[in-house]
Amino acid sequence: MIDQSYLEWPFFEDHHRNLANDLESWCQKNIKDIDHSDVDQACKDILQKLAEGGWLKYVIPKAYGGIFDDFDVRSLCIIRETLARHDGLADFVFAMQGLGSGTITLFGSEENKTEYLPFVANGEKMAAFALTELESGSDVANMTTTAELNDDHYIINGAKTFISNGGIADYYVLFARTGDAPGAKGLSAFILDADTAGLEVTERINVTAPHPLATLSFKNCKIEKTKRLGNSGDGFKAAMATLDIFRTTVGAAALGFSRCALSEAATRTNERNLFGAPLNNLQLVQGMLAECATDVDTSALLIYRAAWTRDTKERRVTREAAMAKMHSTETAQQVIDKAIQIFGGQGVVSGVKVEELYREIRALRIYEGATEVQKVIIARELLKSYEGI
Repeated sequence: MIDQSYLEWPFFEDHHRNLANDLESWCQKNIKDIDHSDVDQACKDILQKLAEGGWLKYVIPKAYGGIFDDFDVRSLCIIRETLARHDGLADFVFAMQGLGSGTITLFGSEENKTEYLPFVANGEKMAAFALTELESGSDVANMTTTAELNDDHYIINGAKTFISNGGIADYYVLFARTGDAPGAKGLSAFILDADTAGLEVTERINVTAPHPLATLSFKNCKIEKTKRLGNSGDGFKAAMATLDIFRTTVGAAALGFSRCALSEAATRTNERNLFGAPLNNLQLVQGMLAECATDVDTSALLIYRAAWTRDTKERRVTREAAMAKMHSTETAQQVIDKAIQIFGGQGVVSGVKVEELYREIRALRIYEGATEVQKVIIARELLKSYEGI
């Protein structure tokens, strides 16, 4: 049984509660027992299911086939939390449609939005977000992929790695150096179609929890100037604005994993006897469950505070999103680890749910800003309030 009493919190409106209930019912019927043996095909199948269910409309503005005029981050978090609780790959597919289209929504021209967003919503275009390089993961300013303006086109050269949906996406939101200024101020954002000449998938990357990741190379890829998102030099600002929205939802996915782990652990303690009594009679086990429950609720409070603030206060939530992402991913790792400990040897058997969760959660502490980066962000935002005192 999953505790949904958090939906009574004042962060939510009735349409959020309806969304959570409707999606829960849909998940039980549509993404149960998804075959993950072919990850690429599974992602494509899930994409179509999500599109048919209407869930992808939540990542797109109403003007282009979506639900809301602007991002409703609380809805995005509810969807990611629920999907992650049922199936990590389903959450991945939904998240990438949002991350890979968010920059277009925020910085794209009317032409860009019309050409891509409706097809993200109906599942015809699979999206991707190409930011990371081998030497510029957390250090975005160290990016070396270049975009050189040549009349009405840009010429792209370089490489990206750990790109989600790499090799199966229909387009990539790509960040490259245009040289407008040193460091982060010299980056720009573009839309690169997957069939662009010179784009090559050089490696498919196998990771702990199987997801479609790849290394991409760009050799004289030609992009029309109209495919640039925002002004030249706006790339870092565009990336951070996009991550400000979707970073909170990473925390929500982690929350979904930890809720699932807590439910599995509590059920296990009811079913298993140890030393002649139910496992849940042991005070050490009760203490573990209490810590897990507290971590879950604390994460939920931070996540939905950040989402509510973004939705209702119409301002950047850099600090709140960083706190939500950092705490939720770190404590989810701990909750899942405790769940495995409660399961004992069975917890590390391949195919057991808590073992699957253990593999799923680890990457969330790294992508979209590692925990250490979140600490730097939080500290910097805190110190701003003391400037001039």
